Parts: sequence; structure tokens; C-alpha cells
Amino acid sequence: MTMPPNRLLKNVMSAGKTRQKLAKKRSLCVINEQIESNFNAVWPSAIVFQQPAKGLSKIVLLAILVLSILKGTINACPLELPTATLSINGHRLIVELAATPQSRGCGLSKRTALDENQGMLFIYPRSAPRTFWMKDTWLPLSIAFLDDSGNIINIEIMLPDQTEKKYHSSKSALYALEVNQGWFRLHGIKAGDRVEMKAIVNIKGPR
Repeated sequence: MTMPPNRLLKNVMSAGKTRQKLAKKRSLCVINEQIESNFNAVWPSAIVFQQPAKGLSKIVLLAILVLSILKGTINACPLELPTATLSINGHRLIVELAATPQSRGCGLSKRTALDENQGMLFIYPRSAPRTFWMKDTWLPLSIAFLDDSGNIINIEIMLPDQTEKKYHSSKSALYALEVNQGWFRLHGIKAGDRVEMKAIVNIKGPR
């Protein structure tokens, strides 16, 4: 029995719409797989997200990807820096060397611990009055400002994670040395004492 032309046309159109829907669904699956792959490449440690629950939309996956990228940006500090050995009145100190604008800007911010005889030495291109603050710095610290010869100009005690108080060198300084709070006092180190630097002992990353 021959199908009426109008009914045949209707069936053809219906089949075409069905194929379009299937193609669109397959396309969305490919997009989800690409987003998931990109997410795993950016944040491979988040294994829990490697196989999203069935039906998880591409919008949710995209949001996760964006958050993972932001996470990397937010946690840019601390940096990997070269280290050197200092000696003050016979007391040995291992310090990270902050000699670039980026490393000086990061400083010891967002650190949760600092070994007893460790610190950070800030190195500037020229002597000038120096000012520090403790924004996003969670550790209580002491800072010594040093002149061109490595002599301590003044020592300040710095309160953690606040921006109200600023800490200044009493005159132009070429270096600043941050250590755990009370380290200078514990070792009887005061203004006028000289800091001696030994050779760089370990390069952790680009300077």
C-alpha cells in the first residue's frame, strides 16, 4: 500500500529532527569530555573530579575549571627561591634570597611555618628608606634593616596578618632580613652587629 505524500513528508521531517537531537546530544558529550580533560590537566591532583557524576552540566564543569585556574593565581606565593648561609656573631642562618620585585612582593606571605634558623633576605638594587607591612603574612616575624656593608641599622618586631602598622628602616638600607620573631633577641643580636654572607648553597628555582 502506497503511503500518502503528505504523510511520507511528515515522517521524513520527523526522522530529520530526531537525527538533529542525537547529533546535538553527542556534541554536548564531546564538549563535556573536553572541559573535563582541560580541568584534569590544570588541576590533576583533584582526582575526585576526574569522573564527574552522570548528568553534570558543562556549565558546572566550566565553573570548576575557572575556579581551578583562580586557585593557582591566588596561591602564587610562596615562590621557590635560592638560599644562602648567613652568619651573625657566629650564629648560622639559612635564608631565601628575595632579589626580584616579585619575590620581594611575596616575601614570607602565606607561609604556615618557618624553621628555627631560617629566614629571608631582601636584596635591593640600591640603598633607600625601606618600609614593610604584614599583609597576608601569618607568621610573627622580626626584621633587621642592613646598610651597604651588612651592618644592622635597626630591628623591628612585626605583628602577623595586619596592615595597620608599618615597619620602617631608620635610615637608607640595601638589605632587610626577616626571621622568626624573637630570633635576634634570643641570640643577643642588636643594631650595629654585622651580617656576613656565605656562598649560595642551594638553588631551588629561578632567581
